[in-house]
Amino acid sequence: MRSLLVDMKAKEKDIDLLKYEKDLYKKGITLIGGVDEVGRGPLVGPVVASCVILPVNYSLPGLDDSKKLSEKKREKFYDIIMNDAISVGIGIVDAKTIDEINILEASRLAMKLAIEDMKVKPEYILSDAMKLDNQSIPYTDIIHGDALSLSIAAGSVIAKVTRDRMMYELDKKYPEYGFAKHKGYPTKAHIENLKKFGVLDNYRFTYKPVSDLIKK
Repeated sequence: MRSLLVDMKAKEKDIDLLKYEKDLYKKGITLIGGVDEVGRGPLVGPVVASCVILPVNYSLPGLDDSKKLSEKKREKFYDIIMNDAISVGIGIVDAKTIDEINILEASRLAMKLAIEDMKVKPEYILSDAMKLDNQSIPYTDIIHGDALSLSIAAGSVIAKVTRDRMMYELDKKYPEYGFAKHKGYPTKAHIENLKKFGVLDNYRFTYKPVSDLIKK
């Protein structure tokens, strides 16, 4: 499959977020799954992916890469997408598996699981910069796809909100770590709490500084 390199300097505010989808519509392909993952950087918790099939020529003004949206907007878009989408799949790979197969392969696995989770199967996949070989559905991996494809952006939002909600649940069990605030990312406060309260089973043991603390 071909990788699409995009010159981000040429990206305009009025970019057509359905450009890649429309190219497929012309070929008679309408069930297009946009898949993205979140959670590569955190020290704790799973990596989560979502694949979303939107209706043909769907419009949702303001939808963008989840990292560019406020939490309030992500929650709003999450509800709209879940209501409007033809199909949504979720893939979750836990910290133990991340340690076993590495974060790149865990992210790839999460995407494949998200695709397999869909009740309506896509005819074609648009992925955010991830090669998805060894599967029967054709795909195109798009660098910066979450900012260039509406379908991938939708997958990004669903994955992000899903993972954040998991971190809120973990925060209820272990409030001293501050998971509700940093979502597992290695902030200064998080690392200080990690050193103070110790390593939980939910942590990724191969990630520094977690691995350093375990060695000590």
